Amino acid sequence: MGDLNSEWQAELARAYNSAESLAAALQLPQSWVTSHHSARKLFPIRVPRPFAELIEAGNPDDPLLLQVAPHAHEHAQRDGFSTDPLGEADATATSGVLHKYGSRVLVILRGGCAVNCRYCFRRHFPYDEHKFGQAECEQALNYIQLHPEINEVILSGGDPLMAKDRQLETILTAFAALPQIRRIRIHTRLPVVIPQRLTTELKTLLMGVGVPVIMVLHINHARELGQRLADTLSQWNNVGITWLNQSVLLKGVNDSAETLCELSERLFEVGILPYYLHQLDRVQGAAHFAVEDAQAILIMQEVTARLPGFLVPKFVREIHGEASKTPINLQR
Repeated sequence: MGDLNSEWQAELARAYNSAESLAAALQLPQSWVTSHHSARKLFPIRVPRPFAELIEAGNPDDPLLLQVAPHAHEHAQRDGFSTDPLGEADATATSGVLHKYGSRVLVILRGGCAVNCRYCFRRHFPYDEHKFGQAECEQALNYIQLHPEINEVILSGGDPLMAKDRQLETILTAFAALPQIRRIRIHTRLPVVIPQRLTTELKTLLMGVGVPVIMVLHINHARELGQRLADTLSQWNNVGITWLNQSVLLKGVNDSAETLCELSERLFEVGILPYYLHQLDRVQGAAHFAVEDAQAILIMQEVTARLPGFLVPKFVREIHGEASKTPINLQR
């Protein structure tokens, strides 16, 4: 099984990788480029064209643009923000494998992403120290077998769907063959920014894994669910894959009850259930996205009042050393 020269890889190669090219495509003025382009030195720019097509041209404050465009605020140094906000260096089990929570391990399958989100908590992650090839896969399998409490594997990154289908098939088959593994989760943003990644071949592959597969997308705003992605998801209905979504609460992007409610409703329309809404991980370079807890709680109280329970994502933060994500108390 292979996907050489596939449409999604062609889109990946065509992605905008400079403030100048992105500004030209979105009819943004040179003053915007001049103000913000230096942040590319802190974190490279990558914006696929299918995602860029969803951004309102001429609007520098578009909520989709704010997530992916460099900004001068990234240079600011804020107390409490670090290059490893979740202490993942302390959770490394073997190369490419993080064991933060007892029953599940996270595999850094690929270091690259199809899009570089400016708030990414792994924007400083040492991916070059977490290669994941055949030798690392064997180490991971051995580690899991030595820890019978592990029953779930989470493929992450970077973005695991940056891997070619043949590599995905090999790795998924190997993990699913372990008797203790009950399910495999794939955390990905790639189908959101390049819907063409959801190929028929990938669907067939995932249906044949042998254990339940959960696809966790990362969508922060309803407009990210464009028609192309919605149409593609409709072709994946009733194939036995569970679809969930996790979001991050971001100032200027989705920091209102109306926006979050609209997102949950839109997700449900296309067959995805809201899973988590994360309070921002305090990564260096992303402080301008932070929403204070007091305001966030008021927003989520309104969301909870307006939506049925199954459409309300769990509002959580990740705290280094805790046994799981930590729910944020809305009753303060």
